[in-house]
Amino acid sequence: MPTIFSHGIVAVSASSFFKTKSDSIKFYLLVLFCSMIPDADVIAFRFGIPYSHWLGHRGITHSILFSAILPIPILLLFYRRDFTFNMRYLLLWFVFFLSTLSHALLDALTNGGLGVCLYCPFSTERFFFDFRPIQVSPIGKRFFSDAGIRVMQSEFFWIWIPSIVVFGVSWVIKKILTRITFHYPH
Repeated sequence: MPTIFSHGIVAVSASSFFKTKSDSIKFYLLVLFCSMIPDADVIAFRFGIPYSHWLGHRGITHSILFSAILPIPILLLFYRRDFTFNMRYLLLWFVFFLSTLSHALLDALTNGGLGVCLYCPFSTERFFFDFRPIQVSPIGKRFFSDAGIRVMQSEFFWIWIPSIVVFGVSWVIKKILTRITFHYPH
């Protein structure tokens, strides 16, 4: 898996296309939460659930179904006051869905582990992309080792730089759209 930092930066940079002035810090905190929560499945190790099990690491919490369901309680808990089934609400669901799914997709780009159970619970087959440039991150104390440094270098090149570019493109597009909107002759 990529580091938790990289999961967060990808989700924040991608969600910057959807953030509006009315969104608050809550928006980005929830985007970060969605991008990181799939790895809560590592708790399965404590209960003796093997990695390869659908409840194990990179199992159900890395599935498309989990990514689609997780935004629902988040919206009900954090946007209940604003609830109106409208395009903004659907857009928030979509952003939280993509933020959660980005975790599994990044994991499928790594060079280690057993793959990602994208279609769980309908299939327990695990997948990797054919192109897997991201070094798998060591877990726990091993993260603070030479292997951890190599992972961060790999992620800087394959994740952080592209994420910064995506964020920059989002910023430029919003600036252009703002100028067009406010300077359009009536």
